[in-house]
Amino acid sequence: MGLVEIESKEQFTTLTSAKDKLIALYFHTPWASPCIQMNKVVSTLADSAQNQSTGFISVNADKFPEISDLFDISAVPYFVLVKNGTILKELSGADPKELASALEQFGSAPAASSTATSAASEAAKEPTTPQKNAIESVQVPEKETPEQLNARLKKLTTAAPIMLFMKGTPSAPKCGFSRQLIAILREHQVRFGFFDILKDDTVRQGLKKFSDWPTFPQLYINGDFQGGLDIIKENLSDDDHYFENTVKQAASN
Repeated sequence: MGLVEIESKEQFTTLTSAKDKLIALYFHTPWASPCIQMNKVVSTLADSAQNQSTGFISVNADKFPEISDLFDISAVPYFVLVKNGTILKELSGADPKELASALEQFGSAPAASSTATSAASEAAKEPTTPQKNAIESVQVPEKETPEQLNARLKKLTTAAPIMLFMKGTPSAPKCGFSRQLIAILREHQVRFGFFDILKDDTVRQGLKKFSDWPTFPQLYINGDFQGGLDIIKENLSDDDHYFENTVKQAASN
């Protein structure tokens, strides 16, 4: 069947109602740079003979927010593996090998893992660099000068209109402050990109100087540093539409 792009909520309901069939849901948006890479990876995996028993469904999270809300999607790319109405696994970020491994774990053709992983890896060798999240869309030189790091940080903070630099991922935050800010973003139905600072200490330390802010999480809107958890709370107490208004203001400048 290959990868099916959802065109209506009714179509989604029909396709996900299949019994005894593994369904791989791929949530994406056209503006998130990691999704550009994963579009190719997911298509390759969906067309693979080893995954013919799995249904691959692509959902534009911006176009169908009501579907995204069913799975509490707040960051893309995001994958949900479902079978008989039960969520088996959720994956946040853009790691082709991790996705292929999950398909092997819950699919009906475990022996095909190496082939599926190879296909995903080959797809990831296209001009765009493989990514685990929005940050890794920026190539890192072996020996990074302060100027190169600063340029990379500028690209990373603008990888999505709203970028969150946190400890862990939205589905598995590694500190209470990050968990609280994720909850706030979800409460206000904010779509955002994210970066796990625990995976790159250079970025972690560099952002402290870049933003002149010593702690995490850190939130950026259109590349402008907004603050940490306490400041975001204060801004929301002053303006309940803080996120929406700030995005509009930044876009008009």
